[in-house]
Amino acid sequence: MEQQIRCLIVDDEPFARELMTTYIAKVPQLEVAGVCENAFEAIAILQEQPIDLLFSDIRMPNINGVEMIRSLPNIPLVIFTTASPDYAVEGFELDVVDYLMKPFGFDRLLKAINKAKIILQQRRQTQAPSKEKTANTFMFVKDGQKLSKVVFDDIYYVEGMKDYIKIVTQNETHIVYQRMKHMEEILPDKQFIRVHKSYIVRLNAIKNILGNTAELLNNHTIIISKQYKAELNRRLGIATDHQEEE
Repeated sequence: MEQQIRCLIVDDEPFARELMTTYIAKVPQLEVAGVCENAFEAIAILQEQPIDLLFSDIRMPNINGVEMIRSLPNIPLVIFTTASPDYAVEGFELDVVDYLMKPFGFDRLLKAINKAKIILQQRRQTQAPSKEKTANTFMFVKDGQKLSKVVFDDIYYVEGMKDYIKIVTQNETHIVYQRMKHMEEILPDKQFIRVHKSYIVRLNAIKNILGNTAELLNNHTIIISKQYKAELNRRLGIATDHQEEE
């Protein structure tokens, strides 16, 4: 049985709230935990109970949808439902699941909900007990407008690039709006190791170690920071060379 997804609807227009409630009632897995007409009501509910998915208008009195999201310490998955295209960039920066322009039909909403289901499933898997986490062999990443499946065994390395990361695999490269810390939490500890503030590598993808660099199976060379070198040597079973450390 699929786990229920608790939803919250926020919109200052009565008709929009009613329509969203009707639409969501058609999706068995979704459970409406609250319907709010402004951001203050929504924030109160978000502080009191867990919400998995937030459907929010943007242009609302006092606090708009973007400001509300930015104020939250723990942000649920968000689908913006708005008549304004002016906040698309902010939506991207907040990594929202989707940005729906009013008026939209049930089919368009369902497409956004299905995206949220995949992301939520991935989150729940990574937050599960460690034995379940290690059993997982892949993840989904938001690459542009699509969700791409990335198999852990196919990854060579992950590179941090300010607010983005680059995931290099055997067959393709993904540019994802994400942080390195989040990737460290998702990737299995037994398979991956951080070797530099900007690099995480798959241990089995390392072909050669030369000084403070690692050559990977795809012939790409990665820099190894001094602070990570000892742990990398330990994980690879390499005896420490005291002269090298000096």
